[in-house]
Amino acid sequence: MEKRRLGRTGLRVSVLGFGGSEIGYEGASQATVDRLLGSALDAGLNVIDTAECYERSEQLIGGALGDRRRECFIFTKCGHAGGWGRADWRQAPLLASIERSLQRLRTDHVDLVQLHSCSEDVLRRGEAIRALQTARERGLTRFIGYSGDGAAARYAVECGAFDTLQTSLNVAEQAPLTLTLPLAIEREMGVIAKRPIANAAVAAARRPSRGSYGYEYWKRLQELDYDFMKRRDAVATALRFPPSVPGVHTAIVGTARPGRFEENARHLSAGKLPTVELKAIRARWAEVADDSWVGQT
Repeated sequence: MEKRRLGRTGLRVSVLGFGGSEIGYEGASQATVDRLLGSALDAGLNVIDTAECYERSEQLIGGALGDRRRECFIFTKCGHAGGWGRADWRQAPLLASIERSLQRLRTDHVDLVQLHSCSEDVLRRGEAIRALQTARERGLTRFIGYSGDGAAARYAVECGAFDTLQTSLNVAEQAPLTLTLPLAIEREMGVIAKRPIANAAVAAARRPSRGSYGYEYWKRLQELDYDFMKRRDAVATALRFPPSVPGVHTAIVGTARPGRFEENARHLSAGKLPTVELKAIRARWAEVADDSWVGQT
């Protein structure tokens, strides 16, 4: 699997990463996660991204890795130790959450800790950033990053405190290509694309449930009406889009279905999209998208 340097971190990361939300929220068994991660690592994937609020995701990953911990880079997120609806950006709770993540993941450090979608105001107050810097000083993490979208993501890049940016990027979510990526490239930040297949809206046979991320992306795709969406390789083309964007180093895809990562790896083995196709997708977005199509944080 293709490897890219994750900005100034120097980490050589696989272009396809494992997202840990589905295994937590869908209640995957330990045996299933053992199979998922085993096959993913065998395929050359070396990025695993999770968060403390993804139910049992961290515990499942820790249990599955065992003596293969050194074969991969573990990324996690903090800020919602009490659940997604109970954010806490104070330094002490953030550090306690990071230490709990290490216990769950059965490791003495992670490779990246990210603030999980806090607001621009929280970032400007500075306490949350200082918490991550303290975690890095204590050896709990090698690098620190921000995961989020919109104005907060722009500030996270501008402030210079973070090594990486994780942001939503797909054929139905292209605002980062002008809002954050150019400056992130200039500052040599690692860029991690989340939701690269638009929360599966690209492959949706029917409209997703109202209020979900997939629903918003599905609506956008109806208006965008890309030519490639009519082809049998529509999902493969959509998945290849984020890694084809300059400055993107890895794309995180979550699944609780064994075998899916081998399929995604085959899609990405075709490499970047042809320039003419990449330009067509960008041009269609510029023609159709409006200011209401903001990041799906």
